[in-house]
Amino acid sequence: MNLLWDFDGTLFDTCPAYARIWKKVIGDAATEEEILSHLKISFSHAVKHYRLSEKQIKEVLEQEQKLHPADTPPFPNVEQVLNRANLNVTQVMNILNYYGWDKYFKEIVAGDDGFPRKPNPESYQYLHQKYILDWAIGDREIDMVPAKAIGIKTCLFRNETPGADMYATDYGDFLKAVFGRP
Repeated sequence: MNLLWDFDGTLFDTCPAYARIWKKVIGDAATEEEILSHLKISFSHAVKHYRLSEKQIKEVLEQEQKLHPADTPPFPNVEQVLNRANLNVTQVMNILNYYGWDKYFKEIVAGDDGFPRKPNPESYQYLHQKYILDWAIGDREIDMVPAKAIGIKTCLFRNETPGADMYATDYGDFLKAVFGRP
């Protein structure tokens, strides 16, 4: 089984830490819960919704870079899925190294590799042509769009937006459905 993983909010619970950063930057304009709901759509959507200035965007990104990996823990059971897959590909390295999970990944495609941002399917096409991927796993609809465009099965994690092939609230669900055992 070859798996394509989104990173933030899918492998690691990064979203609460990101919402706290945004809250510090925008102040009382919104609660962390509301911020999180906009971030779950996309970073660009949240920037537009809150009308962040270039200075605020820079501050958010700088604060995100300063996060310690312990502030963004992995989801339960995800390591078991990584271990059972034949191949995993994703988009980030620092946190993977911290948890010793870099060994599970064959290739990492990040935003600075020259690929357009999602929902453009170019990075997914590149990885699929190279590795023949079976599943794309993500926590937002924007993660599913490029996978669907190139015919990869999709799993939405902790999100029930219509259109995915499978929905998982934890990785035990995915283990049972795809690998036949927890």
